[in-house]
Amino acid sequence: MAASGPGDGRGQGYLRATVWLGRVRGIRVGVNWSVGLIFGFIAYGLAASQFPAVNPRQGSLVYALAGIATALVFFASLLAHELAHSLVARRYGLSVQSITLWVFGGVSRLGGDPPSPGAETWIAGVGPLTSLLLGGIFIAVAILVRVSGPARASVPGVIETALAYLGVTNLALFAFNVIPAAPLDGGRLLRAVIWWRTGDRVRSAVWASRVGQVIGWLFTAGGLYTFFLTRQWSWLWFSLIGWFIAGSATAEAQQAIVTGRLRGIRVSQVMTPDPVTVPGSMTVREFLDGDLFRAHHQSFPVTRDGGPVVEGLVTLNRIRQVQPAERDGERLEDLACPLSGVATASPEESVADLLPRLTGCADRRALVLSDGRLVGIVSPSDITRLLERLGRSQS
Repeated sequence: MAASGPGDGRGQGYLRATVWLGRVRGIRVGVNWSVGLIFGFIAYGLAASQFPAVNPRQGSLVYALAGIATALVFFASLLAHELAHSLVARRYGLSVQSITLWVFGGVSRLGGDPPSPGAETWIAGVGPLTSLLLGGIFIAVAILVRVSGPARASVPGVIETALAYLGVTNLALFAFNVIPAAPLDGGRLLRAVIWWRTGDRVRSAVWASRVGQVIGWLFTAGGLYTFFLTRQWSWLWFSLIGWFIAGSATAEAQQAIVTGRLRGIRVSQVMTPDPVTVPGSMTVREFLDGDLFRAHHQSFPVTRDGGPVVEGLVTLNRIRQVQPAERDGERLEDLACPLSGVATASPEESVADLLPRLTGCADRRALVLSDGRLVGIVSPSDITRLLERLGRSQS
């Protein structure tokens, strides 16, 4: 699957129900609930159908263990694909927020834009290359352990079938991802080529997204048409993939247009200057009983002992969640999102470059610093007002 770019945190509602497993090379890795469905489908299909058909006369336990192991290795292959995207992106200076495996493969959430068409090519292309390499390795090993005749009805025969399955599925993953349709890796490669030829990053993203829309709807219509002809349910899955590609490509086109509009606007033009700060030692009770609560601000930079050093950001949502019985003992610094988890920007930075760094920890707010001194804050409402102004100016 594609390596997501700026804004590709995109508020993807379908990825919100994620179980985080840990970190690999410092990158947070999680699985969406839909992975369980696909895992069960793969493991059951192998154990109940493919393994017994190719390698008969084995016990149910052998088939079940082999099916589970093969499904696990398959998802490890998907993770390797996404890790390749993320590690190469890091080499080009992009931040990597997370990797999520889900029903359609995986998504690497990257912060920032590739600095050049060449960087875009490497970041997008290394994922399919990883799948191609893994597919070749699995098939080569399957050939090395190949058995025939009665030996196929043995545990080594089951292993050979599993390796062959992993090889074919990784090659299929490679072939699928190089389709030149955003948001697939092939769409990123197409975008890099157009960017290189035109020199226009936004136009390249829009064109690649338009191609993705066309291919996605062709997949959707073709799958439905073939389903009604053949009554084979697998074609509905083909249509679902097409629908996902078309929808994601549409979102990417809209994202590219918005990003292009924001590219020339500085953070200083949208921020709220001189935000009201609160001392970290203040308790929730003191805050709620004071004048700050009645000032109708939604977020407050937290300072060390009321001084100039900012340590984090606390939002009214976090404060209100504290139970009444705990308000006397809970300090604002305990509730605050630490500075390391808050997006920061300079006044001269482009708003488009800031957007991908906004995080849920700070309710998508950013602190604006100049020479280490707090000079402003950017909130979602600031961004919304800016987009509304841009929309009116375009109409």
